[in-house]
Formats: sequence, structure tokens, C-alpha cells
Amino acid sequence: MKRYTVTIDGTAYDYPAGVTYAQIARDMQSRYPDDILLVNRDGKLRELYRHLDRDCHLTMITARDKPGIQSYERSAVFLLLKAFYDTAGAENVDRVIVEFSLSSALFLRATGNFNLDAALLERVEARMRELAAADLPIEKKVLPTDDAIELFHSQRFEDKARLFRYRIDSHVNVYTLDGFSDYFYGYMLPSTGYVKVFSLEVYEDGFLLHLPSMKDPSKVGTFNPSRKVFQTLRDDTAHAAALGISNVGELNDLIARGQSEGLILTHEALMEKRIGDIAQTIAARHDVRFVMIAGPSSSGKTTFSHRLCTQLRACGIHPHPVATDNYFVNRDKTPRDENGNYDFEGLGAMDVEQLNQDMTRLLAGETVEIPSYNFKKGCREYNGDYLTLGPQDILVIEGIHCLNDALSYTLPPESKFKIYISCLTVLNVDDHNRIPSTDARLLRRIERDARTRGHNAQATIRMWPSVRRGEENNIFPYQDSADVVFNSSLIFETALLQAYLEPLLFAIPRDSDEYVEAKRLLKFMNYFLPLPDDVVPKSSIVREFIGGGCYNV
Repeated sequence: MKRYTVTIDGTAYDYPAGVTYAQIARDMQSRYPDDILLVNRDGKLRELYRHLDRDCHLTMITARDKPGIQSYERSAVFLLLKAFYDTAGAENVDRVIVEFSLSSALFLRATGNFNLDAALLERVEARMRELAAADLPIEKKVLPTDDAIELFHSQRFEDKARLFRYRIDSHVNVYTLDGFSDYFYGYMLPSTGYVKVFSLEVYEDGFLLHLPSMKDPSKVGTFNPSRKVFQTLRDDTAHAAALGISNVGELNDLIARGQSEGLILTHEALMEKRIGDIAQTIAARHDVRFVMIAGPSSSGKTTFSHRLCTQLRACGIHPHPVATDNYFVNRDKTPRDENGNYDFEGLGAMDVEQLNQDMTRLLAGETVEIPSYNFKKGCREYNGDYLTLGPQDILVIEGIHCLNDALSYTLPPESKFKIYISCLTVLNVDDHNRIPSTDARLLRRIERDARTRGHNAQATIRMWPSVRRGEENNIFPYQDSADVVFNSSLIFETALLQAYLEPLLFAIPRDSDEYVEAKRLLKFMNYFLPLPDDVVPKSSIVREFIGGGCYNV
């Protein structure tokens, strides 16, 4: 029998051809505190059911790794769906929809001939644990696309059947668990026995699937949701449904019918109305002198602040935008994180003293030269941008730390109006495959960094974990202190960004650590029909990332 050399953590092992990666993982499991869920074979992810067919280097993937926790989430959703249909009866279930992530849980809705209450969820969770204890295989089958469409029609999964009408590939990977079949975007675990940590809970008009976090996969993560963010997500999900676009298949239908221009203009009009409503709220509060706009990376803070200024002027207010990015310390003074990389996300990267001095002087009626930051050179510059405030003027200050009063400690608290902005995705691939908001922001940032900051896609992906850690520490803890939450997500933006991003992602070397993430993003964007940008208004938030806008951002 042919044998292969498998190198793991620098040590070579001899295995027979045809052994599964699951068996190799079992041999290595004692070295890892968490279950091995996938393997990375020479830069490519592989599910554990697959067989060894070559000499290779393997890296073990657990739930402490991004691909591992994503596979765990998908498999937990599959287990939940199987248990829900078993418990409620397939004939009684119309739809179960995974709507969005909320803290360390997923928020779902379910409709049909049943009462969605604690008693039902208790039975569903018990069925999930029964299936997990049985360690049933999660089987992967490759079906011709037409057969997959027919299968999902028969199961009344019309969202999936619609999605695959636009599939170029002639085959679809379908997963089956004890006779229940579904499609999932991404890799899955080999059996139900790997899904050990979860719980269910009624929440508002839906329910929660609590899951573990990457920090500690041995227990469900701490659930500390933002009520304001939840309300925004729920409202915007309802608006998307009213427009008839809740998933990628419905968006592709509209693009294929040549109706994308109407969608873009309608969505932009809705966003402009929301910005106008915020401006009227600010105008009604006569003590406001500072509008503080904060949000995670690539939320569109700069464009939003400009559009808000336009609406404030329409209300008779004289706003002056100030970007805190211009108050970064010079690159040689930027603090570094535990890995030795620049920490651009922490408050220590900001010249807080200079910002407060300038803002205080402006309030006192003095003229101040506002700096600009040259990201390519890594230094602050002064180019004659002078500003003087009149007694009725307002400063519109935007930056990731603006909800943190430590950034503006000299400014009177009662004079601040705080706005939390984020790209909160409500469009999903289908009912059971959500699109994480972090993915939408990463796609935005890849294009913006390449266009304006001299960073290629590989560098942006490499920095992204540090960016996310900074958001967890510096932004999310303050989001509920905001007076208003604004969702900058555009339902059509991934279809629009696709043409910009594909060349950048394909340029990432196959032997790099970032290739796995690049491949995942490319596969994700392949679900969308492309959308040209010629009808996107110059004031659109997406222009901040693709260019061609009317604002200097």
C-alpha cells in the first residue's frame, strides 16, 4: 500500500494512502486543548472526512481559529434545523431564518403552525443534544445543480433554489444529516458529536442560538447585546423584506430583470431620509455643539459626516466636519500590540492632547489650523486648512473613539450628540447562511486601502484581526451610549464591489497565510451577479471605498 509523509509542526509522520484527516486529527488531539475541526493542507482547508492522497504539511484547525469557529457555527445551525424540523414537524414549518449575529449568539426567526415559546425550544434543544450524543455523520454529496434545485424545491427551501439558478458551476455540495438535507456556504464538521456547546433561548419575536467564542470554545460566550443595535438590525431587516430583497437570490433576480437602478435609488433615498431625521433631532437640541460620530472600521464614517453636515445646513445649522484620523500620532510614535505590529486602533494612536487643545481653542473663538494625516508617509501635515467657529456653529467630529469620553475629555458632556455608525448587514446568502457584517466591512476596507493607502489586499487581511481586536476593546463597549444608531450597509454593495475586489484578492499568493481568507471571500462574492457603478450617486457611502464621490475622502 502506498504511504505518504505528513509533516505536522515540523515533525514528519508516515501514514497509509486513504487514511482520513479525521484519523490523523485523532492521533494529534492530545496536543490540543480544543477539538480539531478542520485541517489546513498546504494552504488549503480540508474537511476531516477527506482522505490523504499526497505528501503534505498539515496544520490543525480548532474553534480558536477563524475557519474553525465558522465551521462550528454552520454545523450548529445544521443541527438546530434538523432538530427543529423533527420537533415541530416538517409539515408545520414554513421557514427558519438565521437573521444576524447578536453578541455571542445568532438571532433566528421561525414561522409556521406552532407556538415559538420556551417549551418548544426546550424540546428542540433536547433533540439537538440527542443528535449530538449519537455522533451522526454529516455527509457531503455533490449533486448536479439542477438536481439540487429540485431537491430544495421539494423541501420548500425556495431561497436556495432561487440562489442556484444563478450558479455557473454545474454541481452543488449538499450536506445531509439523518435524512435532512441543506446547503451551507463553507466547510462543515464531520459529525454531530463535534457540536457540544450551545443553548437556545426565546428572545423578542424570535430566538437565540448561543454559541462558543474563539476565546474559549469550551462554553457559550458571554451574551451582552446592544439593544440599540438589535433594534436597528430588526428594523432594517423588515425594510429589506418590504423591498422584496432578503437574500442574494432575490437580489440577483432584480439585477437580472434590469431593475437594479430603481433599487439603488430607493435604498439611497431611504438612507438620505434617515440622515435628515438625525439632523432634525440635532437641530431641536439647542445645547448641542459637538456631534460625535463613531463606529468600527470601514463603516463610512467620513462620508456620513459630510452628508449629515449637508442635512444640518438644510436645518439652518453651520456644521464643520473634523476627522479624528487627522490626529493620529506620527508613525514612529504609534504604539505596537502584543505581536509587535502597529496598533492603529487603540486610543494611544491618537494625539488626544492636541485634539482637545484644538477643539477648546475653536470653542473660544480662536482660529486653528486643522491637520491632515498622510497615511502613505505616516505623518501629520499642515496644509493651511484654517478653521474659525462662530457662536452658532457646530463641530461634527468623526472617528472610532468618538463615543469614548476619554477622547474629548475637555468638552462638556451635555453638549455632545453621539452617533454610532456601523455596516450592519441584513442581506443573507439564503435563509440559513448569513453574511457577517465583519465580512462586508472587510471587503470595503480592502478596496479603500488599495485605492487610498497603498496597501494590497494581503496586507489588509493580515491586519484585520488586529483591527477587530481594537474594535472589541475601543468601540463596541460604548455603542449603547449613542443617542442614535445608524446602519450604513447598502443592500447592493457586494454586487457592486465584486469587480473591484476580485483582481485584488486573486493577486494574493497561494502560499501565503492570507490565501485561505482570500479564497473564502472570492467564493462568497461568486454568489452575486455583478452590478455596475454608473447609477450610484456621488454622495453614496460606497463611494468612500470605490472612489468617484463628491466628497474629499
